[in-house]
Amino acid sequence: MRSNPISHHKHIRKTMLAIIYYFILAIACFAVLILSAIMVVVLRPFDPARRCIHELSRLLTRIFFCWPKWRKIVRGVEKIDRKQPYVITINHTSMVDIPMLYHIPLNFRWVSKREVFRIPFFGQMLTLHGDICIDRSSSSAMAKVITMGKKWIGRGASIAIFPEGTRSKDGEIHRFKSGAFSLAKDAGVPILPVVLHGSDTLFANGWRLPWRHTFRVEVLDPIPAEVVASMELKELSEMVREKMVAAKEMLKNMND
Repeated sequence: MRSNPISHHKHIRKTMLAIIYYFILAIACFAVLILSAIMVVVLRPFDPARRCIHELSRLLTRIFFCWPKWRKIVRGVEKIDRKQPYVITINHTSMVDIPMLYHIPLNFRWVSKREVFRIPFFGQMLTLHGDICIDRSSSSAMAKVITMGKKWIGRGASIAIFPEGTRSKDGEIHRFKSGAFSLAKDAGVPILPVVLHGSDTLFANGWRLPWRHTFRVEVLDPIPAEVVASMELKELSEMVREKMVAAKEMLKNMND
């Protein structure tokens, strides 16, 4: 049976586009890494919150999402007070969750496990960005996260944490650990739940990218600092998780 020449032509075109896309992305990553290193040195006295480096990272994510037929649907950003630092809680199913969060208009630092800091390029970018490394094998890991988190919050930056502590393998939102909620309580700031959908299936076919794909970012109502302070850790984490689970179910039932 002969192959369909039209289908074969489309396959070649998609492959070539993917190669061009990865090539451009690689160049952009290298350029952002070099510029970030320069900015850390030059702007350190003038930009303690590293907003400029964060905006460079945001630019890189725009390049990541430049594939022609990808849709980005972001809702709820009007709920964000851009002058207010938050502890941001995000569900985690894929590395693509990281660029997706840059669609919200906040300057934030990530909390990331030590193993990610060892990945070439990613580790260097996390360090230059000022992100917080957590060593899960250390008994003092959470104390370090709270100390470093409060430092960045004091500079006006938010802290982004995956409260599940690891990537979900089935796409569902599992039990939350207490770290994000302890930090919000200690720092006296609101919690901003953000639910992501569509990141886990992007690389379902390996490096070959889908021609059409929809990413959804849903910003939920912030939990005020007064409410955070008044609730027990377990009660607070369960309440936030319930809100995020309900939002995730809603996103799954939406038509692309």
